[in-house]
Amino acid sequence: MRLRSMSAGLASLMLVTVLGAGCKMEKEEKAEATRAEQAAARAEDAARRAEAAASRTEAAAQRAEAAAEKASRAFEKHLRK
Repeated sequence: MRLRSMSAGLASLMLVTVLGAGCKMEKEEKAEATRAEQAAARAEDAARRAEAAASRTEAAAQRAEAAAEKASRAFEKHLRK
């Protein structure tokens, strides 16, 4: 009888250990998923900022090109006089 109660006690201890480990794994997996989602959100935000910076750079380049053409025309006009 004593062996049977020890076996039942050991089995219940193993069950509690397995359940505890399973719950801990779920929490770790949820934490990893949350971290992955946060990293994805940061990457999307960085991509939007990079796209906005590229747009501003392109606009500045167009303005510089227009200013260079205007200066070139003004210089040519003064040379003809």
